[in-house]
Amino acid sequence: MTTTEIPALDRWGEFDRDNPFPLFAHVQAAGPVHAIRLADGHRAFLVVGYEEARVALHHPDLSKDMHRALEQEGAVVAEGLPGRDFARHMLSVDPPDHTRLRSLAAGAFTRTRLAALEPAIHRAVGALLGALTPDADGVVDLVAGFAAPLPFTVIGDLLGLPETEQVRLAGWFATLLAPHPGSEPPPAAVAASDNIVQALHDLVDRRWDSPPAEDLLGDLVRACREQQLTRQELLSTVFQLIVAGHHTTTSLIGNGVVALLTHPEQRDVLLADLTLVPRAVEEFMRWDAPVPHSTFRYAVRDVSVGDVVIPAGTQVIVSLAAAGRDPARYPNPDTLDVTRTDNGHLAFGHGVHHCLGARLARLEGVIAFTALLHRFPSMQLAVPRSELRWDHGDGLVLRGLTGLPVRLNERTGT
Repeated sequence: MTTTEIPALDRWGEFDRDNPFPLFAHVQAAGPVHAIRLADGHRAFLVVGYEEARVALHHPDLSKDMHRALEQEGAVVAEGLPGRDFARHMLSVDPPDHTRLRSLAAGAFTRTRLAALEPAIHRAVGALLGALTPDADGVVDLVAGFAAPLPFTVIGDLLGLPETEQVRLAGWFATLLAPHPGSEPPPAAVAASDNIVQALHDLVDRRWDSPPAEDLLGDLVRACREQQLTRQELLSTVFQLIVAGHHTTTSLIGNGVVALLTHPEQRDVLLADLTLVPRAVEEFMRWDAPVPHSTFRYAVRDVSVGDVVIPAGTQVIVSLAAAGRDPARYPNPDTLDVTRTDNGHLAFGHGVHHCLGARLARLEGVIAFTALLHRFPSMQLAVPRSELRWDHGDGLVLRGLTGLPVRLNERTGT
């Protein structure tokens, strides 16, 4: 299969963000692995088959070490804001550094820590839902009023960020991650990046000589003082956890709500039995992956994935969204089925880089959807599905709704 037979492969990234799945299916039908050219002109390989994606995500010769790639002749790496000084986190290094950094943050995501956080998540959900105020037409934006602030509040609480700092950072991160035309970031994004960098430096400085706190930032500062990680690694890790901890869960909630409101028979299944919500969250992850493409990887030597040999030095992109609808893995892959049992999706990745916050994202999703369905069982889209828009944030990796106008139709007597 050549790029001329599927033109989108010759400018991968310039496709319909609002509904990319017909294209993903077309590419997948032509084969599980393809040579492509990215929208910026660089060559890469795209993996769209489930089994091939599973192999690629865990392949030891597909490196995530961005710093090493930048130093190697011929390797192509796009370096975005806030730059290399904040890019040494667990998603940009390989073992053993990855193992060390992951272990230092993992304590915050244990069942015990999350059980202690769960009441705060319930309170945040209740407060946000209670604060939703329809406009004159009876419409609210569920992204702005609920799906976006909830996960930022949760990751902020997990890190131990003061509420005032959460509000400031949320605004700056929204500006930093907003889509923009062209390859160069606009001045507003550069300013937001500078503000985030300064704010995180200030947070660490304030914590450095303070009594140890039992939160994630406290764990990382303590580890840094004990020389288990560098200050660059500490700051990079906090930055990465904030991005990964809020944008992806915002997309999970937004995409899941759209899925239910455009499949009312599936919403009715959940309304009849809210114990199915955890299973539904897994189906939302499979059916419309919040992270449609994996983060950076490149081949450190020639690598075979499926029947394709990927040359050394080449970037590899795994389409988690396409893999989630692979007909070779899932019966009726394009059908949303909240009772599906054999899910086993790759939306959280696979192998050593499996999402550290997967358990937290699932917990937030279950609490959020249970509360939404209980309080607003007759919620409806306020616009046709065709009018909804998804942005692409940071290149291919992020995809989230720009807004979600709904009419709540709140349950009475509760």
